[in-house]
Amino acid sequence: MDSIQEMVYSLPFLTITSAILAYLMATRFNLYPVIIYVSKTKKLMDEPEERGVHASKVPNLGGMGLFITFSLTLLLFVPFLKNTVSDLSNLLSLLSATIILLFLGIKDDLVLMTPKKKLVIQLIAVSMVCVLQDVRITDFHGLLGIGELPYFVSILFTIFVFVLVINSVNLIDGIDGLAASISILASLGFGFAFFMSNNFMMTILSAVLIGSLLGFLKYNFSNDSKIFMGDCGSLIVGFLLAYQGIKFLNINPENVQFYNSNNSAILLLAILSYPLFDLLRVFVVRMMQKKSPFVADSNHIHHRLLRLGLNHKQATFLLFVSNLTLIVITFFTNDLQINLSLIVTVCFGSLLYLLPFLGVFEEFEEKEIVAKVPKTERNLFSNTNLNSKVPSSENEVEESVIKLINLEKSNKVKSIFETQNKNLTSKRVQEIETWTSKKKSSVSGDASKI
Repeated sequence: MDSIQEMVYSLPFLTITSAILAYLMATRFNLYPVIIYVSKTKKLMDEPEERGVHASKVPNLGGMGLFITFSLTLLLFVPFLKNTVSDLSNLLSLLSATIILLFLGIKDDLVLMTPKKKLVIQLIAVSMVCVLQDVRITDFHGLLGIGELPYFVSILFTIFVFVLVINSVNLIDGIDGLAASISILASLGFGFAFFMSNNFMMTILSAVLIGSLLGFLKYNFSNDSKIFMGDCGSLIVGFLLAYQGIKFLNINPENVQFYNSNNSAILLLAILSYPLFDLLRVFVVRMMQKKSPFVADSNHIHHRLLRLGLNHKQATFLLFVSNLTLIVITFFTNDLQINLSLIVTVCFGSLLYLLPFLGVFEEFEEKEIVAKVPKTERNLFSNTNLNSKVPSSENEVEESVIKLINLEKSNKVKSIFETQNKNLTSKRVQEIETWTSKKKSSVSGDASKI
């Protein structure tokens, strides 16, 4: 009897059980089908838009299912906590912060909020955890020549990291499965470190989040019962990843034997490399183009992969493998001096994530664009129609032109066919642009967007 009780209370058993229970709660109790039904009934849907990658309305309140699954499963394991009072206090403050972010995300999903208002509410939620739990980044361990941080600086920098990670995860939630898959990978990395250091509460937290995300993925990848994570999901997941990351930095070095704890910040960067790198690249590109860094666009890495011809699952898998590869490289170079380890991680990360933007892939993008253009549009730009009149019959080409406009490829296609047809006259180009502009203004906003 004692041996059975010992097994039940053991960390390996509880870790596996908590992940499985979270997954079953997400998939076996009609949680997501109910959310999908209510969303469709009340018309709480994600509308297709110009920069979107889906062609129909989809429920986008998947974060509600994630929160319910995560919080209820986590609370079920409260009786197993070793330091009950301290762990319970930390758990309650953590769930309070996630509730704030949940309602922030729901409101933003239903009624778009300004970046300033969203930032203020994020700061409130994050500050609650930082102050009540004293969750802080306290030491750089010589990274960039910086050592221990003063208390006030530590608090401010920790809040900055929280907000940075929250919004980086929010930005990568652009194609099916990407944010959830990257978050599962990150939680596996953090969870393994917590498990090896015998941190009970954080190990269970990571396992429950993994199980919850796996349950969500079943519906996110579904064709019949699809649901998006939405801001209400990505904000919560980003917050929990940041929380795990900072707890990872504060693991007692005496409990760590399989990696250099002084270089844990570099491992953290590798684990969260894709969302952080994509955020940095997008912000730099937007500022170079003299655009606001807070205005959404379709210039993310995953959008580039879609333009190269990959589907959602393929792009997600490729980015998952890229992130995993960087984690492995960083892990095996973890004994290097911390700044040298940083250089190695940044160089390999840049190579992995910037590869799709190299000029060698431009030909693939052009072929993919041309392949998607129906023959009707191709004829608009071909030599055979140089002397023909601008189409006067809307019925003749309306459907194909709508597709072309909604693909937002008209300029790109024109450029490609100009290259292929050297004799295309500037007058003909102007006629096509005038006709297309006129047509675009008359096309209903209900046309399918891709």
